[in-house]
Amino acid sequence: MIDTVVVTPAGGSDEPSTAGVSWPAVAAGATVSLALTLVLIAFGTGLGLSVVSPWGNSGASATTFKITTGLYLVVIAMLSSSVGGYLAGRLRSRWIGVHTDEVYFRDTAHGFLAWAFATVLGAILLAAPASTILGGTASGVSAGATSAAAQSGPVDAYVDTLLRPNTPAPTGDANASRGEISRIFASSLRGGELKAADRSYVVKVIAARNGLSEAEADKRVTEVVNDAKSAADAARKAAMQLAFWLTASLLIGAFSASLAATEGGGLRDGTWKRRR
Repeated sequence: MIDTVVVTPAGGSDEPSTAGVSWPAVAAGATVSLALTLVLIAFGTGLGLSVVSPWGNSGASATTFKITTGLYLVVIAMLSSSVGGYLAGRLRSRWIGVHTDEVYFRDTAHGFLAWAFATVLGAILLAAPASTILGGTASGVSAGATSAAAQSGPVDAYVDTLLRPNTPAPTGDANASRGEISRIFASSLRGGELKAADRSYVVKVIAARNGLSEAEADKRVTEVVNDAKSAADAARKAAMQLAFWLTASLLIGAFSASLAATEGGGLRDGTWKRRR
């Protein structure tokens, strides 16, 4: 008689049937992390307004303010991500029959998922207010400009070139001249410098409207163009530094959330002391 022997793969019966990710815990941690981030941002905004002064030689300098803002973004990321990651690890369901290393990986993943969920949700929620603020700023700028500039289209600068007189009149509609020069600056300064023909015409208009010689008008135009270029360069550098600080804060937030989740999961299972 021949006996049939069936070999069962080892470890197959020990694999738990529960899911490896506890999404309610991840969502809870992400929600708390996002709420704490908003609270700290509001608090930081109040602190920033308290140290900034419109008077010269008073309050924090621009460099100090930018560095402090960047460091505060890092602190916000560390605190909010740590709390959210800890809750995501502490509130998840317990896995039975899972190796210790796998539990450690899953806890880390829970913290990372909570951070990612909070980051994406925060970006979605803050996109609407940011668009509103930018839209309000643009509306304010448009309201302060002339009606001709506000109603200008993409071809108006070319029409201005066609109708440009050789000798600008010293009198006339000041708003029309202001709108025309605004369109010249908007279209010509994109390359960094005014075009030769545009610059020559602007100098003539400034000289005719203000009773200046062309040399004095050219000097004034040079000063204004340099101021505009300096302001644009300062804005570019500020945006670049802010992007670097945001990147650093996001990376530190991801690490903090992952590390805090391992602590929360270890305390949940009573194995935290053995992990350290």
